[in-house]
Amino acid sequence: MGAAAAGEAFYERIDGAGRFAATEYTRGPWDPGVQHAGPPAALLGRAVEERPGARTDMRIARVTYEVLRPVPIGGLTVATSVLRAGRSTEVVEASLVPEGADAPVMLARVLRVRVAEGAVPAVLPGPVLPAPGEVAQTPFFPVPWDVGYHTAVETRFAEGAFLQPGPGACWMRMRVPLIAGEEPGAADRVLVAADSGNGVSAVLDIRRYVFVNSDLTVHLHRYPVGEWVCVQARTSVDPGGIGLADSLLHDEKGPIGRGAQSLYVAPR
Repeated sequence: MGAAAAGEAFYERIDGAGRFAATEYTRGPWDPGVQHAGPPAALLGRAVEERPGARTDMRIARVTYEVLRPVPIGGLTVATSVLRAGRSTEVVEASLVPEGADAPVMLARVLRVRVAEGAVPAVLPGPVLPAPGEVAQTPFFPVPWDVGYHTAVETRFAEGAFLQPGPGACWMRMRVPLIAGEEPGAADRVLVAADSGNGVSAVLDIRRYVFVNSDLTVHLHRYPVGEWVCVQARTSVDPGGIGLADSLLHDEKGPIGRGAQSLYVAPR
């Protein structure tokens, strides 16, 4: 993780009952009062993995997020419930409710699968992209405020660029932890980055068109190793304004899974 001053993080714990305070590092590029979806996605994933009684022999294999409304910067409460508990799989739902609200703004439905290391032969493709150390740091596209997601995450493009329409591949590394005083987990790193697929691969000029995703699905066949996660994305758009951002997710050892976002595309 890049250098961060003491106390800097996406969130601070308010108490042990699932209450958090979002910091300005969660701020997205479009509205100063709204979070980028990456940090709350990671917060919900963390809540599922660290909930009381969570099995330590299971890993997230798939998570689907529904972004019901913009996630405001402020106090948040995270709650989880087990929808199915089996011997080899479980399904857990997590919700994110802003302070003072009575309904969630973001939901996650998570499939966790039991892991038995060494039980089957590994079949894993190797690296297919230049390593992050082989490409230069890439500035974020211009954002009208000084602090936000764009300063909390380091970006290095192996293919394309933010303002270059078309497919792209961007290495991403958290500069601050997800929760103040706590070491980021492997799932944190990939879920903070995965929602950036539509920004990495915008096929139309983002200064003239909006690309709004109200969902995100991430499939992981393994967790990332190390600090870097690469989002290699491609976006398709129908003339009716419905799009899909499809991402292949990597670490420095090779692919780790996929992400997909449904998009609403329209002129600004």
